Amino acid sequence: MIASMHPSASGSYPRIGMLINGHWLHPHGPWLDVINPSNEAVIGRVPIATPLDLDAALAGAITGLTIWRSTPPASRAQVMHKAAALLRARVESIAPRIVLELGKTLQEARNETIRAADILDWDAGQALRIYGRINPSVAGWRQMVLRQPIGVVAAFTPWNAPIGSPARKISGAIAAGCSIIIKPAEETPAGACALAECLHDAGLPPGVLNIVFGNPSDISQHLIASSTIRLVTFTGSIAVGRQLALLAAQHMKPTIMELGGHAPVIVCADADPIEVAKLAAAAKFRMAGQICVSPSRFIVHERIYKAFVDAFSLAANSLCVRPGLDEGAQMGALANARRLQATIGLVEDAVNCGARIAAGGKRIGKSGFFFQPTVLAEVPTHAKAMSVEPFGPLATVSAFTDLSAAIELANQLHVGLAAYAFTNSLAMAERMADELETGLLSINHFGAAAADMPFGGVQASGFGREGGAESLDAYTTTKMVSVRTSVTA
Repeated sequence: MIASMHPSASGSYPRIGMLINGHWLHPHGPWLDVINPSNEAVIGRVPIATPLDLDAALAGAITGLTIWRSTPPASRAQVMHKAAALLRARVESIAPRIVLELGKTLQEARNETIRAADILDWDAGQALRIYGRINPSVAGWRQMVLRQPIGVVAAFTPWNAPIGSPARKISGAIAAGCSIIIKPAEETPAGACALAECLHDAGLPPGVLNIVFGNPSDISQHLIASSTIRLVTFTGSIAVGRQLALLAAQHMKPTIMELGGHAPVIVCADADPIEVAKLAAAAKFRMAGQICVSPSRFIVHERIYKAFVDAFSLAANSLCVRPGLDEGAQMGALANARRLQATIGLVEDAVNCGARIAAGGKRIGKSGFFFQPTVLAEVPTHAKAMSVEPFGPLATVSAFTDLSAAIELANQLHVGLAAYAFTNSLAMAERMADELETGLLSINHFGAAAADMPFGGVQASGFGREGGAESLDAYTTTKMVSVRTSVTA
């Protein structure tokens, strides 16, 4: 449905438009540039929505909601399953677009696209399981609980997951029978547009899904203040999440907030430091560390500390860093100049605080936003990298002597999205499961939540869950219905 494609320096990038009430709009201006982070070239443009565009999206969403909420769940699921199949069939055309706008490797982009399809399939199944209930009651009465679509949803997604994050929000909304207006990140717009193409080619009615771009503050204030919007869902930074939560609260709108983290990794003395280090390098430097669940703070028992740091550093130094479309690339560029400068600043601060650079630590080249996979050892707790989410190819490693101290260090921040632990002791695994303050915990692996498991954080990392049996909870309301079956004088 995107009208045309134009060639870029190393592939093809789509013409980006706004999707409003079933129509792709390509206004004459103003526009924002889309930058290829591998070479800093302009590869596309994103239109900026006007207030009139936003009002049109709201009107379209009302029209779409009227149709979609009365569509049988089985029919909704059929559309979603077809869209998932189209995503998988088009992965080789969608993935290069994501590489061009984000800088990640081609295989990482393929994996994200397949993950989006898995989310659609899971939520399509959940659409058939939005159960209510009938409560026992006395003769002459019937008491019921119904779950119904909450209404029109406003969604905001980040640049680091161009198709995966929009898929979570769009999929949950439409599975529940809602319509949705989504503002994807202007830096990485192609993934959401490709997902929309698949949904509409699968038969999603006009207005059920609307896509707008523009100034985030202007769009959020306009949409959240509208009486049409009944739910706000956001994935992104803690700072922006707090602003949107406050704005939603002023208008009594419920929210889903999936915010940042700073994932600790506890490596106990009985773990194999060499094998864990190999796994750690693959997980830490996936997408150059620009993932909210990326392992960041490695807390390693002093008995295996040196062996772990040496193996981790060797694995980091061995990674092939080059443009994501290049054959053999294992890590691509950072997404933008902001992330590059932030990573440089964290490394410089850590070194000034007394940390040792065990691997990497420098920018690669002068063109593109490339940075070496970096391991910082002996990092003091007052270094910024220990409290500021790096969101880049930077890992800190600290030693611990007993598990209580490791858990205390892991829990010292007021965030709790993901955490990881490695041990061969069931007792220690159970203790960490009980005491680590996090929404997601993976033990003896670095896998995050798949579509069939709930995803979300605690404390400043947000509230609400996406995925799993809970995936549609926030997109529905609970209504009590009490019926007196007869009326007597």
